[in-house]
Amino acid sequence: MKTVIDSPVGQLTLVAIDGALTGLYMEDQRHRPPEETFGEPDATPFGPVIEQLDEYFAGQRSEFDLTMAPSGTPFQRTVWAALCEIPYGETISYGELAERIGKPSASRAVGLANGKNPIGIIVPCHRVVGSNGDLTGYGGGLGRKQHLLDFERRNTTGAQAELFADYPMS
Repeated sequence: MKTVIDSPVGQLTLVAIDGALTGLYMEDQRHRPPEETFGEPDATPFGPVIEQLDEYFAGQRSEFDLTMAPSGTPFQRTVWAALCEIPYGETISYGELAERIGKPSASRAVGLANGKNPIGIIVPCHRVVGSNGDLTGYGGGLGRKQHLLDFERRNTTGAQAELFADYPMS
């Protein structure tokens, strides 16, 4: 089953099998499967996904709580699980991600797995950057990656400012 929704980063195609989210694809995304593999249009199973994405884009959600079943190799699924551990508003390098999964010499393989992440935004592959902090490849395009990172940083900074507004410095 699939549905298409609008978002601040363009249309997103959501795909599910047996009630589990298996894909979130952006327009013109690299490694996007053919449209005919997504199943029949039906928005019914996507209520919680749409609600949580709306909250995320409204700056009210920093973590997702959804049933997901991304299809990939065991190594890819390990990388995608590690992506979910990167805190909202923060970035790490491909090398740091490789170390986190216990494969310190596999930063290139981690980058390839990151690029094939089938559930963008929710599995935050946009939070991985080059070792020097530069933006590097992103299946949804570098403009979208920059937008998502800037959005998260603004919301993290705003949340901290609100927290300290109640406790003025003297």
